[in-house]
Amino acid sequence: MVLPEPGIADVAPWQDFTGAACGALEFLHQQLGWDVWTVTRVVDDRQVVLHAHPASAVPAGASFPWEESFCRLMVAGEAPRAATVTAAVPEYAARSLGPGGRVAAYLGVPLVTADGRLFGTLCAVAFRARPRSAARDLPVVELVARMLSTLMAAGVTPPDLRPDC
Repeated sequence: MVLPEPGIADVAPWQDFTGAACGALEFLHQQLGWDVWTVTRVVDDRQVVLHAHPASAVPAGASFPWEESFCRLMVAGEAPRAATVTAAVPEYAARSLGPGGRVAAYLGVPLVTADGRLFGTLCAVAFRARPRSAARDLPVVELVARMLSTLMAAGVTPPDLRPDC
């Protein structure tokens, strides 16, 4: 394999979906904050964490009942993609527990397959309420989610539930 020139090495393509997803989560965490960022996959009635940042916050491979998740509410359009104070959104307030503890703020966007089906989600949680201005983060997260979905549509396949960031 040819190594990129020094002036472009930091923007060379990732080798696979795992690299792209982990790079995206690290970027979002550094740029936008929030406590935990995840890429998940919906499998049957479970939401499986493929990648998390920081990786120690939610174990890779952890799964949660899809029916009870914040993300299910968001995907179904029953609750907003961005909730800087989950207690102020009745649908989220009813289920304040999430990966890693009590969820005080939530941000999530669906990941979609090439044929328009739900693959999973790109989401973030915070354990303290976020300022209202944090809702401005949503377009960046939507763009990153769309790029990850585009990678899948282009044939860059996600791992078979063997996560590793």
